[in-house]
Amino acid sequence: MIRTTPATAFAPPSAGDWLRRFHPSDDAPVRLFCFPHAGGAASYYFPMSRALSPYADVVPVQYPGRQDRRGERCVDDLMELADRVTRELLPWCDRPVALFGHSLGASLAFEVALRLQEAGEPAPVALFASGRRAPSHHRENQLVHLAPDEQLLAEIKGLSGTDPAVLADDELLRSVLPAIRGDYKAAETYRYRPGPALTCPITVLTGDADPAVTAEEAAGWADHTEGPFALHRFTGGHFYLNQHAAEVNELVRRHLS
Repeated sequence: MIRTTPATAFAPPSAGDWLRRFHPSDDAPVRLFCFPHAGGAASYYFPMSRALSPYADVVPVQYPGRQDRRGERCVDDLMELADRVTRELLPWCDRPVALFGHSLGASLAFEVALRLQEAGEPAPVALFASGRRAPSHHRENQLVHLAPDEQLLAEIKGLSGTDPAVLADDELLRSVLPAIRGDYKAAETYRYRPGPALTCPITVLTGDADPAVTAEEAAGWADHTEGPFALHRFTGGHFYLNQHAAEVNELVRRHLS
């Protein structure tokens, strides 16, 4: 359990290493924390930040081991990552908060929401879980993080979520493999620990051709909240949100309003 003092006791926070604010909205009524996918970075949410400002103060999380944090050790245990991220977010809970996570980021956002609830913070106004099966739905024999580099690269290319410029630069792609492998390990070794459900609404977003999430696995998120639940399916695969960015942004804005 994370013991904290109330957020109001903190001095005005600094974004520091963990958080990014591309379009600061100090007067926004809600703060939206965004959690990247495996191998992803805070910059993935730059377009969402631009689209939702000033409706929300969008604050993406930057994990260690990538971009300007490339020299740091990647955190390859999701529970440890959730503990560390939660400590970074607590000073920012001075207004209603919401969480958006894609793939690995959805599992992480869920665990962070549990920790905020456990710490006695007001319940988030929303948890948006994108491209990820429910925490209680585990798939056996998923060990991509142990695969040779070529197989890991094939997995990344197959999901179509990496910048084409990066995919075309083999040297650059291999330089980010340690972070990708660490993130895959965090995702694949994560095990949900049964406990109290969230009280906040959960909104699930998936692609109808996503090999990583079946309809049943997406619907299973309903078991993890005592609040409202909604499921939205889009055409496309694991990174459906790249082709439906405007629709996803509008859906989030509508829910936050």
